Amino acid sequence: MASVQQAVPMYAGSGAGAEEARRAAEQERARRARQKQALNLQKENILSQRTSNPARRQALEAALAQIEAEIARLD
Repeated sequence: MASVQQAVPMYAGSGAGAEEARRAAEQERARRARQKQALNLQKENILSQRTSNPARRQALEAALAQIEAEIARLD
């Protein structure tokens, strides 16, 4: 008579290692989602600011470009 371990085939991706990999992937996905949310809040803040100072406007545009590049990198 075959033992239970012999009767049940072990598939790649099963077991504790697969669970750890799934958990790590989920944590990474959650980290990226939080980071993207924070960047979008920063973007909204920059877009809401109004200024007539050309230097300040240029700094805001540069910050906005940097934030948009980071968001694109996360996608």
